[in-house]
Amino acid sequence: MSYSGTRFDAREHPHLRWNPLIGEWLLVSPHRAKRPWLGQQEKPAAVRRPEYDPECYLCPGNARAGGVRNPNYTGTFVFDNDFPALRSDIPEGGEDVEGLLVTRGERGVCRVVCFSPRHDLDLGTMTQEAVEAVVEVWTGQFKELGGIPWLRYVQIFENRGEMMGCSNPHPHCQIWANQTIPNQPSRELVQLRRYREDHGACLLCRYLDLEEKRADRVVFDDEAFVVLVPYWAVWPFEVLVISRRHYGSLADMTVNERKSLASTLRRLVIRYDNLFETAFPYSMGLHQTPTDGEAHPEWHFHLHFYPPLLRSATVRKFMVGYEMLATPQRDITPESAAERLRGMPERHFTAGPVTGE
Repeated sequence: MSYSGTRFDAREHPHLRWNPLIGEWLLVSPHRAKRPWLGQQEKPAAVRRPEYDPECYLCPGNARAGGVRNPNYTGTFVFDNDFPALRSDIPEGGEDVEGLLVTRGERGVCRVVCFSPRHDLDLGTMTQEAVEAVVEVWTGQFKELGGIPWLRYVQIFENRGEMMGCSNPHPHCQIWANQTIPNQPSRELVQLRRYREDHGACLLCRYLDLEEKRADRVVFDDEAFVVLVPYWAVWPFEVLVISRRHYGSLADMTVNERKSLASTLRRLVIRYDNLFETAFPYSMGLHQTPTDGEAHPEWHFHLHFYPPLLRSATVRKFMVGYEMLATPQRDITPESAAERLRGMPERHFTAGPVTGE
């Protein structure tokens, strides 16, 4: 294919995009979206689940894998992970051999948050009030864990769907609080701080202003949050949720902003599910200010959604080959992904058509 004599068009031609939030390039190859697909087809996720599953170790009253029995909870339920990736009781220690073989003990706390006693619900099908309760629990957990002097970062995240490694379909998320700031928030911290030092302004405040003026990547918004497909998105329908007001964490939000966050989560997950009429898999996480005792005026509250689905409920994107060895790459442009998400209704497809349609 030759482009000789034509003018550059980002909708058609391969190009690089800069991600200022983590300081790396992305390769966009929009022409590849037209290629036929004969690769792996995933098994579609089951949309209907029972309200209660006697075999589920997260349902109320059931025994967990470690033998502990859940209470008959009626709202959200938080417990210490039975198989934590981090523990608080390990001794200090490690080694450093010529800066090449470096080990350091890492303490932390891991918890699980069940969103609902209902096995068949999730953030898109729960009521507004129920999702608000989840946000309130997140806020309390951030304050509690962030207040422990030796914990320097609190990561709240959800893996939805078997495709994303979720071990149980019961609606839940995890909270891992670390002794050190993890890699991705640390990279963002460096970039946010550098931009503030160089420009005297917040990177995400400036970026949000640009996105709202152009509007082609904005999916929807309200008085407190803007939901958009970032200019530098790697995953096909990746989304960045940015607070309009500049603050660092859930603890800095007003009551109305937390209600708005709950509404934003519901609206986004419904649009995701409607896109391919499936329980849309994703990894989602809140990026909040570190809890290391230092002031972080550069930090701006935001959430990342990383969904793998590409063309349908059964075709996913893989991060392999060139993407593992060289540079992240995507086919469909962020602008076209945002356009498709904008066109999705905010009534969940399992609820049936609106009367009169």
